[in-house]
Amino acid sequence: MKTSGNTVLITGGSAGIGFEIAKQLIAKGNEVIITGRNADRLNKAAAELKEVTAIASDVSKEQEVNALVEKLKAEHPSLNIVINNAGKASLHNITEEGSATQAGEEIATNYLSVLGLNEKLLPLLKKQPEAAIVNVTSIVAIVPGYRLATYAASKAALHSYSQSLRYILSKDSNVKVFELMPPLVNTEFSQEIGGANGIPPSVVADDLLKAFASDTYEIHVGNTANIYKLSLSSPAEAYAAMNP
Repeated sequence: MKTSGNTVLITGGSAGIGFEIAKQLIAKGNEVIITGRNADRLNKAAAELKEVTAIASDVSKEQEVNALVEKLKAEHPSLNIVINNAGKASLHNITEEGSATQAGEEIATNYLSVLGLNEKLLPLLKKQPEAAIVNVTSIVAIVPGYRLATYAASKAALHSYSQSLRYILSKDSNVKVFELMPPLVNTEFSQEIGGANGIPPSVVADDLLKAFASDTYEIHVGNTANIYKLSLSSPAEAYAAMNP
């Protein structure tokens, strides 16, 4: 997959991993569009990034997604990369009241919204000479952390979907499917779960661009690689490592 000369959509691009990916793609000469739910934060990010298009949109709301897709088709017909980075997570005890509600919100944002946006943009992506979808999952898609049990479940669903989507699209299109699997990353999003101890988001962006260049479709960033290997040899040890 080429790393320059693309037209790229990044959901959740106003902060954290999405912002760093946008920064690095812009530096390599790509046209970048970022979306986010919070218009003020999105505009602040756009002002810092400078050479970017910002579109306020909530990926969990179908009406806003439909408007986003129509705008992309009309104003960015060369769109050839979609990076599904927007996410939602909450710390909660899955045995307590309210857990199902929180799980529903996470599934809607982290899984169903990705399917919906990909479905609507695939006809456009298939028209391009080279195209890609990047689904951002997590280390917990491999081995769950009990404090983020339903978030982990939503990312595990996205992991499974990514594998199936990759297989299907490889048969009848030129759309490549990448899965970006970070460990704990130091972002505003992750502070509640100890994000200050995580890796910088720039490392995640670096690894994504390297994976593009080498067509590495499942990207195990940092400690994700170690947990993945441990999960193959000893699932119990891998679970203990993720849940000390």
